Amino acid sequence: MPILGIMASAMKGAVTIIADYLAIGGGGAAKSGGGGAGGYRSGSSYTLPATFTVTVGAGGTVVAGSGQNPTSGAASVFDTISAAGGGSGGVHGGQVAASGGSGGGGGGAYSGLTVGGSGNTPSTSPSQGNKGGDSIATYSQTSNGGGGGATAAAADTSVVDTGTAGGAGTSSSINGTATTRGGGGGGRGNVTSGAGGSGGGGAASTSGNGTSGTVNTGGGGGAAPTLNNAGQGGSGIVIIAYPDTYPALTTIGGTLTYTQPTRSGYRVYQFTGGTGTVTV
Repeated sequence: MPILGIMASAMKGAVTIIADYLAIGGGGAAKSGGGGAGGYRSGSSYTLPATFTVTVGAGGTVVAGSGQNPTSGAASVFDTISAAGGGSGGVHGGQVAASGGSGGGGGGAYSGLTVGGSGNTPSTSPSQGNKGGDSIATYSQTSNGGGGGATAAAADTSVVDTGTAGGAGTSSSINGTATTRGGGGGGRGNVTSGAGGSGGGGAASTSGNGTSGTVNTGGGGGAAPTLNNAGQGGSGIVIIAYPDTYPALTTIGGTLTYTQPTRSGYRVYQFTGGTGTVTV
């Protein structure tokens, strides 16, 4: 074995690895208001402990049938970093929009204000997400807010029969390719429905199927007229990257699934599902 290889083997298990990370929670599902994007947390110069936990949050779901409401996404976890799931979209005349990493869009009522869910819940610094749009149109059952995104809150809707777009996500090149994630889902309107926010948010529909948030972006689901065809939340993701002068991770356990994208000069681990313990 080359001398450098022997040294790396000897150091493995004791070496201190300094990494960049990105963790995004699962997006919220939709019904009338769009689903909020999963919380977006990123950083650098993070010292990996000898062992740490990774969990990739699932997206929120919509179960067809009377009385079944959309659910919020689940949190993604990287060691001590937790990215909250996105809030579920509001249901007109029923369930209110939920708060989360980013908040779900307000589901309209027959009159008055219906508030979108708060973002950055629980609070982090810097913020992990933004607020869902309010529904403030007269006879606003037909006008619903989009879900909040990683970069921006969704706009409020004050126009009858019009839903607003989901809030925009943000771009990262941690895995070697610039990719936008964390977009909110669009809110439904009877005539004009909102587009999904850039970064995996699902588009709403006036009469057909709402688009689900994109897998592994934490995108919120797009809204639709019924629970049978509203959008699901997109699953989250956890990515760590560190210089390839450090050794590879020793073990990746549990139910974790992962890929290793190519980034020049770095080792990249992109966790796409499951939960488990990682050993340095």
